[in-house]
Amino acid sequence: MVASQPPTGCSVFLVEDEVMIRMMVADMLEELGHRVAAEAGEIGEAMKLVPSTEFDLAILDVNVNGKVITPVAELIQAKGRPFIFATGYGSSGLPPEYRERPALQKPFQLETLAQVIAATMKGATV
Repeated sequence: MVASQPPTGCSVFLVEDEVMIRMMVADMLEELGHRVAAEAGEIGEAMKLVPSTEFDLAILDVNVNGKVITPVAELIQAKGRPFIFATGYGSSGLPPEYRERPALQKPFQLETLAQVIAATMKGATV
């Protein structure tokens, strides 16, 4: 009998203020075999969800309703989970303390999302 392989998908915490973009990214994640553990459209909501949500990885919009995502990133980092930024501003738009973090340049394609998730999870210390 062949040992069953663990599921390849991971659970993702998604923070994006644009509803249509959030829905599109959620669809892309599902298409790649991942699942959305939770999603938030504002920083306050995300701050409440991080401690109570189990997830493997987070994808964070850098600018959520005009506010920088840093407080949410700090919570996720304290929880020991990897995260990827999504930004329309390139790496220069990332908070300075997180410039070394992986970032998706919006708009991004399915293949790019898959590559960044794979690289991030490979580098994550679980």
